[in-house]
Amino acid sequence: MKLDLIVAEIGSTTTVVNGFTGLNSPNPTLVGQGQGPTTVEQGDVTRGLEMALEDLADNINVSSVDYNEMLATSSAAGGLKMTVHGLVYEMTARAAKEAALGAGAVIKDITSGKLSQRDVKNIKEINPNIILLAGGVDFGEEETTLQNAYTLSKVPIDIPFIYGGNKKLTEEIVEIFEKEGKTIKPIENVYPAIDELNIEPARKVIQEIFEQHITKGPGMSSIRQMVNSKIVPTPGAVMMGAKALYEEIGDLMVVDVGGATTDVHSVTEGSEELSRFRISPEPLAKRTVEGDLGVYVNSQNIVNMIGQEKISEITNIDKEKLRENILPIPKTAEQKKISLALTEKAVDVAVKRHVGKLKTLYGPSGRYKVVEGKDLTQVKWIIGTGGALTRLGNGKQTLEKAKINIKGDLLLPKEGATPLLDNHYNLGVLGIMSAKYPKESIQLMKKSLEL
Repeated sequence: MKLDLIVAEIGSTTTVVNGFTGLNSPNPTLVGQGQGPTTVEQGDVTRGLEMALEDLADNINVSSVDYNEMLATSSAAGGLKMTVHGLVYEMTARAAKEAALGAGAVIKDITSGKLSQRDVKNIKEINPNIILLAGGVDFGEEETTLQNAYTLSKVPIDIPFIYGGNKKLTEEIVEIFEKEGKTIKPIENVYPAIDELNIEPARKVIQEIFEQHITKGPGMSSIRQMVNSKIVPTPGAVMMGAKALYEEIGDLMVVDVGGATTDVHSVTEGSEELSRFRISPEPLAKRTVEGDLGVYVNSQNIVNMIGQEKISEITNIDKEKLRENILPIPKTAEQKKISLALTEKAVDVAVKRHVGKLKTLYGPSGRYKVVEGKDLTQVKWIIGTGGALTRLGNGKQTLEKAKINIKGDLLLPKEGATPLLDNHYNLGVLGIMSAKYPKESIQLMKKSLEL
C-alpha cells in the first residue's frame, strides 16, 4: 500500500510510526499506527523502524507499506541534554531556560552569576550536548558574562556552544572560544531589555543542533537520509502542535503524562487585566518538565506523595502489592486502578508547578498585588496526551480536576475550560507535520480531539 506520509517517533525505548493518506485533499486521514522497539542497543535504530512499519502493515491488513515521504521526531540517544548559564536567574538565566525547554531539551543544570569550580565540575559530569551562555541586557553588564565565557571555553568537552547574551560582547566572546579551538554560535539576546523575552531564535538554533547530535546515534544517519525534513526533539514537536492549534482554537494547555516525566505546555498571553501586576515576563508558549513525575520509571515518587496507605485505600489493593502492579502498560483492572491514581496525582502536581500565582504583598504604600509566573486564567482548552491520559480511561475527569483552585491564589484555568483528549495520541506527530501541511495537521488534530 502506498501512503502519502509516514511520521516516525523514535523514542528511547519504542519507535512508533503513523501513516497518512489524503494529504492535499479535503479529507486527510490517519490510516493507522505501528510500533517496534527502538534498537539502539542492536547498533542500528533503522531495524526498530522497519519493525514498526511491519507492525503498521499488519494493523491495516496489507502485506507491506510504501510512502512518498517521511518525517521524524526523536528522543533517542538520551534526548537533548543542555546546561544554561546566565547573569541573573530571574532574567537571562530564566529566559535561556525557557528557550531550551521550548525547543524540547532536557535541562540538566541552570546557573546564574559567575561560574564556580563546582559548577564546572558539574558540567563535566553532566556532559551536555549543548551549552547555552546568556547574560546581560544589550549594552548592559559585561564582566560576569565575559568571565563565564573564559571559564566555559576552557572546559575540556567538545560540544556546540550558543551565545545569546549582551550583543555588545558577541564579537569578543566568539574570539574567546576560537582561541581555545572551540566554536560558539551567536544568536540574538534571549533577554535584550528589561521585561522582554526573545526566545524563538534560540529555540530554532537548539533544534538545528539537536538534529546534528541525533544523527550520531547508531543508525540515525540512515534515518536522516530517509526523512524529508529536520528531525525534531519529540517534546519540541508537541510544542509545535500546541502552537499550531492555538492559532486555530485559542488559548490552551497540554498535559503529557509519561512513564518517566510529566510535561506541561501552555500557549496563552494570560489575562489583560492581570498583566499589569506581572513582576517578570512570561513567554507566550511555555513548557515545564517534571522529571520526578513519571507513572512508571518514577512511580515511587508519586506513591510517596500520595502515601501508600492512601493509594491502597483508593485502589482497594494491599499496599504490599502496589509495586508489583505498577507496569509500563497496565493490563489488569488492579494495574489500571493504580496507574489512574498515579496519573491523577502527576497531573495535579505538574499543573500546579507550571501555573503562576496571584500574591498580595505589603509595602510602604500599603497592600498591593503581583502576578508571579504563568497566568492560565484565559485557557479555554485543557488537552491530555500521552498513554496514561489517552489509554487508561477517565482522562477527561482527571483533566477536569486540574481546574480545582482550593486556596484561590493559583492562576489556573477557569471553570469553563474544556478538557479534551488526544485520542490518536499524535499531537507531536501532527506538530511536526504542521510546518509543511498546516491545514491538514489542524484537521487531523481536531479529529483526534473530537472537535
